Amino acid sequence: MIGGFQNIGKIPELKRRILMTFFLLAVYRVGAFVPTPGINAEAVRAYFEEQRGTLLGFFDMFAGGALSNCSVFALGIMPYISASIILQLLTVVIPYLDRLNKEGEAGRKKITQYTRYGTVLLSLVQGFMIAAGLEGTTVRGVQEAVTIVVHPGWGFRLMTVITLTAGTAFIMWLGEQITERGIGNGISLIIFAGIVARMPIAFGRTFTLVRTGELSTFMLVILAVVMVLVVAVIIFVERGQRRIPVQYAKRVVGRRMYGGQSTHLPLKVNTAGVIPPIFASSILIFPATIAQFIQTPWMKAISDALGRGQLVYNLLYVAFIIFFCYFYTAVVFNPVDVADNMKKYGGYIPGIRPGKKTADYIDRVLSRITLGGAIYISAVCVLPSVLARQFGVPFYFGGTALLIVVGVAIDTVAQIESHMLTRHYEGFIKKARMKGRR
Repeated sequence: MIGGFQNIGKIPELKRRILMTFFLLAVYRVGAFVPTPGINAEAVRAYFEEQRGTLLGFFDMFAGGALSNCSVFALGIMPYISASIILQLLTVVIPYLDRLNKEGEAGRKKITQYTRYGTVLLSLVQGFMIAAGLEGTTVRGVQEAVTIVVHPGWGFRLMTVITLTAGTAFIMWLGEQITERGIGNGISLIIFAGIVARMPIAFGRTFTLVRTGELSTFMLVILAVVMVLVVAVIIFVERGQRRIPVQYAKRVVGRRMYGGQSTHLPLKVNTAGVIPPIFASSILIFPATIAQFIQTPWMKAISDALGRGQLVYNLLYVAFIIFFCYFYTAVVFNPVDVADNMKKYGGYIPGIRPGKKTADYIDRVLSRITLGGAIYISAVCVLPSVLARQFGVPFYFGGTALLIVVGVAIDTVAQIESHMLTRHYEGFIKKARMKGRR
């Protein structure tokens, strides 16, 4: 691995991309501490201390602490993710968007443009909700209640909406720049950076509880073992594949004979990656976040029902994860297109007729392994909530966060190794290639 890191410096383009990625992520982390105008920073921090372990605390983890600081990046990247969900759902039901999706690069650029417009629209709505909610929120001080907003009114609301919307648009731009000029998926890396930035604080609080005796050393060891096992399971499943054998018939083109070789069609157990838990979290966070700021009885009932760790929340979470596992897999992998391409180049699955029979067989196999992948993701994402509720774990590290961190790390390392191997340099793993590149 040390040799792999040394080889990075020998490739100027890869070195430049990695440095650009670190620089843009550093800009994002600096912006997480730039406060929104008109906010009492001390009151905001005190308020989020009371909300630790709730849904707002969970959302703050994804925002990398930007929400608890009430910074210009308080909305984080969630409006962009929500807009992406809406556009992908509309692609299935609106023929115009479906045609754009099939038009190649030009169509995808148009859909990306619509996603940006949707992100701005959602940011305006969420920004106004946050501004209105902050105006009516007070924090218990030493002698009297302290208001979070210094000068409430429409001036504050408009300023907050414009600031938070601009912050989300800037984060969206940073993600696109990382994808284009850096290494890895920019949006995923921004979420990754926000989660990792909060880990030292969570671990510090845990060790403080151990020193004060509120958490036993034995329980801390058990938690550490469980987390290591979960990480091992995530790595194992994320690299797991179902390989369907494919045989190519011999064919003569001119005076040359082509084909005749045997290969395989790799189907990942978790084709959707980290997208399902991100989508599911964003859907559940949006209505519950509004309910946190609108103090009405029925909104409070929604907030209580969608509290992290509640039965309704866990059931909806699992249902959304399973749905998005199948939905996103169907979006990124089309068995009919794969079967047609195999038939076009003389390929077939032994024992299966080319064409529709092959597509049905691939779809059947993919549906079965996707069910296993969906159950695995659901178990990983719900397990920490159960531990926190039943055993009093003092932090929401979260299965979703763990899945995102490990998944994004694996994908980023794979992309770095791909850059290195294409230039005949050894990667981080010398004796075995990562399964995702085979």
